Order: sequence, then structure tokens, then C-alpha cells
Amino acid sequence: MATKTAQPADEALGYEQARDELIDVVRRLEAGGTSLEESLALWERGEELAKVCRRWLDGARARLDAALAEEAGDDDEAASEEEE
Repeated sequence: MATKTAQPADEALGYEQARDELIDVVRRLEAGGTSLEESLALWERGEELAKVCRRWLDGARARLDAALAEEAGDDDEAASEEEE
């Protein structure tokens, strides 16, 4: 099996890069034809890539929640100023 020898550090992977590589790993596992050792290595890489994706998604969710909370706070502040 020819594996990528120069994989970027997981921390440097963007979401799209990690997702695309994860899709490739899943396809290769589903296609079969690999040895047990190769399959385990693919599975482990897939787990790491899934963690990278999860970190990106969790970060995006936190940013979205913060923006929504800030917007709600601005709306509440504007409403209380109008009441005065």
C-alpha cells in the first residue's frame, strides 16, 4: 500500500483537508483488499482525522454560539434603551 509519507501535522490540517482525507480513508476501507495491518493503520488514521474534523466543528459551533449570544445581548440592550 502506498501511503502518503509527508502528511501535514493534524493541527495544521484545515477542516476540508481532514474531511477529504477521511473520505478517502473510508473509501479505501470499504473497498477492501487491504491486509489487516493496512486496515488497522487506515482505521487509526481515520480516527485521528475524525478528531480533527470534530475540533473544527466544535470551534465553529462555539464561534456561532458566541456571535448569537452577542447579538441577543445587543438586542436586549437596545430594547431596554428604548424603554427608558
